[in-house]
Amino acid sequence: MNEQNDTPSEQPTGAKQDAIDINDFVFAATGARVRRLTLPSGEHWFPAVDVGVHLGYVNTRQGVHWHVAADCERSLGDLVRTVYGTETSRNIAGHGLKKSMRMVNLRGLIQLVNGCTKPECAPFKEWVSEVIETIQRDGSYVLDPAPVQPSPDGTTAYLMPQQVADAIVRLEERNIRADEELAVARIERIEQMRRTNEHLGRITDQLGLTNEHLGRVSDHLGRTNDHLGRVNDRLGTLADRVGGVHDVLGRLADSLDVIADRLRPAGPARSAVTPQRLLATWRAKNLVVTEDVHAVAAYLAPALVHGPVHCRLEEVADRTGLTLDRVHDCVRMLLKRGCMRQAGVGAGGLPVYVLP
Repeated sequence: MNEQNDTPSEQPTGAKQDAIDINDFVFAATGARVRRLTLPSGEHWFPAVDVGVHLGYVNTRQGVHWHVAADCERSLGDLVRTVYGTETSRNIAGHGLKKSMRMVNLRGLIQLVNGCTKPECAPFKEWVSEVIETIQRDGSYVLDPAPVQPSPDGTTAYLMPQQVADAIVRLEERNIRADEELAVARIERIEQMRRTNEHLGRITDQLGLTNEHLGRVSDHLGRTNDHLGRVNDRLGTLADRVGGVHDVLGRLADSLDVIADRLRPAGPARSAVTPQRLLATWRAKNLVVTEDVHAVAAYLAPALVHGPVHCRLEEVADRTGLTLDRVHDCVRMLLKRGCMRQAGVGAGGLPVYVLP
């Protein structure tokens, strides 16, 4: 089996030499170098799949069935086993071939070419038509002898028909142009890949720098969050301390009020003071400034005109509808404005308030 190449295959010993070089002949017909098996008799057989692919057949087996005569095609296994024997048929796989592969002889190849619609096959078909026409008219077709010295075995070489030679030249030129275009395309593709790789390299470097910067920013944010956490802890501690100081100052102010009440001499009797007059006096001195304070004062005034008052803030809140914190603030306001004073602590820890 001769592989696809540009070198003519060697003829088997004792075989008749081809008048036209078989490689050029097949190349003119198919536009490509195809593999072939040359029998000892000099008959050439070609893989139908090689021929069909280069001639543009989508389904090679169907093309062989439609265009090739039954005596012009055989399976490779039967062909080799018939000619060479069983031992040689076992070595077919070493040539990249399968026993089931369909093979066509030169007549079958020409039949496939005649059934092909590719424009490249037109010169070959024209020459075949000329051969048939010449034989029908003259009774024979003769090739012109080639202007070369006879070969050592005494045979004579013949000229390639002009149509076939022109087809070979066109196909060779087309292949050369295709090779050149392919080489240019490969160079452009390599250059494009190089530029793409450089661009990807720059992008990768930029991503690396960005990741490093993001890492540093994340570290800085982490340290900032830790610092803010410590600041919040310190602010919380300071707020607790300030609250404690306020409580101490409040208790100190209450104690000072108690001491001042104890040291102040007793005033005239207030048996004639009424709750309405007491509230009017507080309003005249602008001591009651809001409705909430007035409500608490109106609740405490009737009890204050009769003596000390054990003030339960919860009860005042229930009676006035104010919140407990608001009642506490109002009581502190009355104490600070001098409307009443604390005279100590009674049973159950309740503060005792009296008029100043």
